Amino acid sequence: MTDTDLASRTVGGAVVAASDESFGFKERLVDPAEPAFVPGTYDLRGEVVDGWETKRHAGPGGDWAIIRLGAPGRLHIVDVDTRFFSGNHPTAAAVDACTLERTTDPTAPTVAWTPIVETTVLKADSHNLLGVTDKRRWTHLRLRLQSDGGVARLRAYGEVVPDPALWTGVTVEVSGLEQGGRVEWCSDSFYSSAASLIAPNRPRNMGEGWETRRRRDIGPDTHDAVIISFAVPADLRQVEIDTSYFVFNASLEVSVLGSRCRADREHGWGMVTFDVPVLARTTLIPDARQVFPIEVPGVSALRVQAYPDGGIARVRALGVPTADGLRMLQRRWKDCS
Repeated sequence: MTDTDLASRTVGGAVVAASDESFGFKERLVDPAEPAFVPGTYDLRGEVVDGWETKRHAGPGGDWAIIRLGAPGRLHIVDVDTRFFSGNHPTAAAVDACTLERTTDPTAPTVAWTPIVETTVLKADSHNLLGVTDKRRWTHLRLRLQSDGGVARLRAYGEVVPDPALWTGVTVEVSGLEQGGRVEWCSDSFYSSAASLIAPNRPRNMGEGWETRRRRDIGPDTHDAVIISFAVPADLRQVEIDTSYFVFNASLEVSVLGSRCRADREHGWGMVTFDVPVLARTTLIPDARQVFPIEVPGVSALRVQAYPDGGIARVRALGVPTADGLRMLQRRWKDCS
């Protein structure tokens, strides 16, 4: 599975300022939906675009936009997506980052911005994937265009680095995207991505859940499965399996296994053993949230098995970090400073 888009509105990302947005609103940069374009559609601003587009003739300084990451963390790749912008895409772009308190004004002249992507020529109507080698934790990004022009989306892929102070002494949704949970693997994603299982919001329709193709090899143990890892090991207290909006095609049953191990550079998730019983095979109700109290210590990841196929909207695992887990989180926080 891919890294988390830390800038997405799904996790609370927002575009807080821009030099100009004459043709396309800045907020579209972090829209989780894929960009779309209908040629020949006009409004009072001109041709309607699905992205951020500035007026012509920005001057020697170019245009810029500032994005507050919804989930602060380490970045690996920034995608400056110029799809559907061909004759009006920016010539080049650079990316800066900073770490601020949430109430600090990121446009203030005193803010210390750090370049994390040097000025790079952009391709028109394309994903422009820009690598980031700086391993610090960031809260804000600044996209600097060398010129004027249009950008459809800004994706900031990386890993969430939770604040250990927010995990101390409280129960946390350790599987959640905002807390560093990750969908590492799934058996099938024919209709929709398994990544939606750990989204922080409630599903609004069936398309916002995980739905597999219809299996024809049905037997007593036939199932689809998904692996969800946590930022650090946790003592689990509750598991929720949500089948909202899956009325006629929800999974019939589910079981959950845990692991006290993690994948490493030599062995992927396919080599990790899931041998800790978390939730026995249980019948599911369609179109409903189902909550199960549990007491399972020291779990690092879950394997959710859906029998025999079908759809699940969300999986939520709540717990408290283990003592070792909290120390891991504190070390990671310190390493990112």
